[in-house]
Amino acid sequence: MKKITLTALAFLAMLNVAALFDSFNYLEPEQFKEWLQSSKPLIIVDIQVADDFAVHHFVGSMETNAYPVKSDADRAKLDQAVHAFQEVGHDVVVVCPRGGGGAKRCYSYLKSQGVPEEKLTILKGGIDKWPYRAMLVSGR
Repeated sequence: MKKITLTALAFLAMLNVAALFDSFNYLEPEQFKEWLQSSKPLIIVDIQVADDFAVHHFVGSMETNAYPVKSDADRAKLDQAVHAFQEVGHDVVVVCPRGGGGAKRCYSYLKSQGVPEEKLTILKGGIDKWPYRAMLVSGR
């Protein structure tokens, strides 16, 4: 039993170390603003929970409510974004509350499902740090 526990702990440690070396493409708010203003074809994958999405989101965002992207059920909510990418091949922008762990897990999942890394970005700072509030759709 002790050997199994030690093996499991070693495996988990390796996964955590691998996560430290993962790299992610971040999109600065100024660049995203330009893309939005120029109507660049995009797939905007918004992982906010439903209540937060209702408060604020970007026009054309795909509401997934996948945050925090930790379970199989959360990841399954992202499959619509995978299908959208397969259909049109546009750049994918991941939007989450703060651009942190949930966005990274979303990015990694989309990448594992065949979305090329050169097509994937995370909005730096997430929607909470978005400086151009007037550009958001507000449901409340």
